[in-house]
Amino acid sequence: MDRFINAKEIDVTTLNQFFNYRTVKKKELLLKEDTICQHLFYVQKGCLQIFYTKENGVEQTIDFALEGWWTTDFAAYPLNAISKYSIRAVEAAEVLVIDVVKQERLLQEFPILERYFHLVYQKAYAASQYRIKLLYEYSREELYHHFKDNFPDFIQRVPQYLIASFLGFTPEYLSEIRKRSIS
Repeated sequence: MDRFINAKEIDVTTLNQFFNYRTVKKKELLLKEDTICQHLFYVQKGCLQIFYTKENGVEQTIDFALEGWWTTDFAAYPLNAISKYSIRAVEAAEVLVIDVVKQERLLQEFPILERYFHLVYQKAYAASQYRIKLLYEYSREELYHHFKDNFPDFIQRVPQYLIASFLGFTPEYLSEIRKRSIS
């Protein structure tokens, strides 16, 4: 939080009353596609995958959330609407969970958090825009190498088939790229 705002006047104990703490097992779903999206998740530890299922049954990863990231179906959450996405733990995780009603109360009690969430969402949106730019400008191989070079810890933590899904590849194609890189 301190990265975005000066939160010295916020009492952490008071802040914690707005959130539920949850431990999540590897591969456990936090949100299922086609169900009502009622929660926003903050990753304290672990990694979450955000994905949808294509008509052919293949899962398409659209994003990941690591420590310090917020995630949900951002279109459905504020409306308590049906989610177009699922969220699953890639590894065992610890998350803070808040619903819309508690978040509204939180923002009323701590107005400075409006600024915090504004900056968090702005940064996330900028990252999404940059990813779209890379998808248009880079070849598939360049995209993988950019990702590998800029997020090496991530490459170590996330299974290759999920990285392939995120980058829009098949796992087999990613294997080919990796083989060429080693040669």
